[in-house]
Amino acid sequence: MLGSMDTAEPATVADVHAMAMTMPHVTCEHGPAGNPVYQVGGKSFIFFRTPRPDAADPATGERYDDVIMFWVASEADKHALTGDPRSPFFTTAHFDGHPSVLVRASRLDELSREELAEVVQEAWLSRASARRGAQWLASRGLRTRVESGQCRSTHC
Repeated sequence: MLGSMDTAEPATVADVHAMAMTMPHVTCEHGPAGNPVYQVGGKSFIFFRTPRPDAADPATGERYDDVIMFWVASEADKHALTGDPRSPFFTTAHFDGHPSVLVRASRLDELSREELAEVVQEAWLSRASARRGAQWLASRGLRTRVESGQCRSTHC
């Protein structure tokens, strides 16, 4: 998927767009403010948010205008990405119980392109149909979580 990109290089917003569009069956819709929303099978997996009160600078109260939301497969995955306070990923009370994480575009460079690719791919897998997900994994010689014994449901 990464093609000729140097995977050790810091991730960028352009990488988010490029990586999302390399996943199969992806469309890019646009929200009311023109913000990109990447979907697979009509289900969003990456969403560029507009400024909202739940994601704001704690010192000034200024709303962040660069928040990107990625869907995740489970609460465990969400916690793995947001549990370390040094991580660029975060969540807000608005997203309690929602299978997603947030990251500011201004902090993407804290991730390598390889790390970002994993987040994009996992977001896609969390929203793609089981059939599409299994086909994509098989095309890379990988197995689903069910096949590998990591869970008992096709939606874990």
